[in-house]
Amino acid sequence: MTTPQRKKAGINLLIPFVIVALVFGGLFWKKLQESREVKPVPKVTEPSALRKAVLFFVADGNRLVREARELESCSDRTECVKDLLDELFSGPVGEQLSPALPEAAALNSVRLEGDLAVVDLNRSFATDLPAGSAAEMLAVYSLVDTVCINFPQIARVQLTVEGDRNPQLKHLDLSEPLTPDYTLEQSSAPRSDGGSVSSPSSIPSVKKGKP
Repeated sequence: MTTPQRKKAGINLLIPFVIVALVFGGLFWKKLQESREVKPVPKVTEPSALRKAVLFFVADGNRLVREARELESCSDRTECVKDLLDELFSGPVGEQLSPALPEAAALNSVRLEGDLAVVDLNRSFATDLPAGSAAEMLAVYSLVDTVCINFPQIARVQLTVEGDRNPQLKHLDLSEPLTPDYTLEQSSAPRSDGGSVSSPSSIPSVKKGKP
């Protein structure tokens, strides 16, 4: 074999080794660069905070009872009140309790004016209530007490029906803002003739109690 032929054969043998060296060198360089890069720390999704709430439902058909509930936290106070009332309209969890509001009743909107909450309800709230002043009182104050006990900065609640700020139920006049009445958690007193005497809280009056 002549000298040029030997050189050519040597070059042909060297080329595969060079290619292999370049490939492995590139892989090594890539790994080195990756090891120097600062990898972002994966975000850990924290569970949303919960807030405790108190809702008022009916027990024994004649008094309000508190039921504790956990709701998702919120920052906007108006939305917080709306979420709270949406939960009230969804009904009680406890099997021994009954909703104070008619099934077809619904919340239209909530507006805050200083220490006053204006709660607008649909027409069914007024038309579908059971007969009797007691049922009206329980429905009205389940709303008022629920708002005020969860938001102490709200002292009064104005109930409106389809935007009407002077709604009239069959027995109650809702034209004025209402303050909470926690005495509605008391039962009716029995009478000697086997009937019952409504507690003073069942009289359609507006008074503020203490939780």
